[in-house]
Amino acid sequence: MIDLSYNWQAGLIFIVLLIVLVKALRFIAFKVPVLNETRILNRVEDKKKKAKEKYPPMIKSSQKAGMCTNGFFVFAIAPFFLTLEAQSIGKVVLDIVAILMIYDFFYYLMHRFLFHGQGYFRRVHAVHHQARSPTAVDALYVHPVETFMGVLLFLLVIVGLGFFVGPFHSVTLALTFLIYTQLNIINHCKITIPFFPFKTLSWITAKHAVHHENMHKGNYASITLVYDRLFGTFD
Repeated sequence: MIDLSYNWQAGLIFIVLLIVLVKALRFIAFKVPVLNETRILNRVEDKKKKAKEKYPPMIKSSQKAGMCTNGFFVFAIAPFFLTLEAQSIGKVVLDIVAILMIYDFFYYLMHRFLFHGQGYFRRVHAVHHQARSPTAVDALYVHPVETFMGVLLFLLVIVGLGFFVGPFHSVTLALTFLIYTQLNIINHCKITIPFFPFKTLSWITAKHAVHHENMHKGNYASITLVYDRLFGTFD
C-alpha cells in the first residue's frame, strides 16, 4: 500500500526540474541549424494561422483548460505520488515507459471511438481537424473540452499507476511530462529532414499529418503508433 503523504519538497523539485528540462531541451535543440530552420518555417506558417480570427480565442481557451487541469494536479495531487528517495535507473525508465504506454493505449481508444466515427465528441474534435496541414500552433488549436479530456486522461494514468508502483521519483515524472508535452507538439510540426537522426521526427510528423487529412484517417495514437499497428488502423 502506497504511503499517501503530501511531499511538497518532491513536488517542488518536480516543477523546477520540468521547467529546467524544457528550457534546456529547446535551447540545445535550436542550436542545431536544421532544427532552428524548421522552427522558423513553422513560425512563418503559424503566424498566418494566428492571423485568422478563429485561432487566438480557441488557443487561449485551450491553454486555459490545460493550465487549470495541470495546475490542480501539480499542486494538489502530484505531491502524494512523488518521492525524493533514491530509485534505480531501471525503475525510473520502466515507470516512464509504463505511464506513456498505458496512457497511449487509453488515448488511442478515446481518440478512435469518442473523437472519430460516430463518437460523442466528434464535433469537439472537428475543431482540431480544421488544420488539414498542421504546424506547431495546431498542437494548441484544440477545443478546451478536448484539451481537458486529454490532459485528465494522462493525469489519471499517473495516479492509477501510482497506487500500484508508486511513489514516482520527481525525476521520473519530470521526464514523463517532458516527453508527453514535447511529442504532442512535435506531432503537429512540419518537419522534412531526410537524414539521421532527424528523419524519425519527419516520419512521426508525416504520419500525424496523414491523420489530419480528414476525419476518416487512422494513426490515432499520440505517443507511438504501436497500437495503430496492433489494431489495424495504421495509415
